[in-house]
Amino acid sequence: MRHPEPDPVEPGQESVWDFPRPAIAEPTDAHIVIEHGGRVIVDTRNAVRVLETSHPPNYYIPPADIADGVLRRAGGTSFCEWKGAAKYWDVVVDDDVLERVGWSYPSPTASFAILTNFVAFYAAPFDRCRVDGEDVKPQPGEFYGGWITSKVAGPFKGVPGSRFW
Repeated sequence: MRHPEPDPVEPGQESVWDFPRPAIAEPTDAHIVIEHGGRVIVDTRNAVRVLETSHPPNYYIPPADIADGVLRRAGGTSFCEWKGAAKYWDVVVDDDVLERVGWSYPSPTASFAILTNFVAFYAAPFDRCRVDGEDVKPQPGEFYGGWITSKVAGPFKGVPGSRFW
């Protein structure tokens, strides 16, 4: 199936249709903050972003920049054709357990070694996720973990009809 026509790119934006396939990982100094239950879960300028055609960026967070005691290993694994085997994480804030909201690659492929043990998070379950002070919208679809801001133009994989983009 052919992908849709890319949205117009405004000044200061990147088109997800210009992102590479296969995906790449690159350091970013964007200020990433995740808050939940009145607590800051993540506050970093040391993230790595993963870019892939048709997807908004995923942000992977170094373990040192995740609040102490909030991660709990969750069951299950998955496999990415580019990154390798992933494991999953729950986030626990007081009595609130957000199940399988994070994932990481303990032994990623050589092309993604920069991601080793960094953790990415789905945006939707949290009270607030921000990139450079802007609240993000989660990428559509239950499987995808991209973060949408005004700095990326779509359309984004995950909307109905996008399965084979």
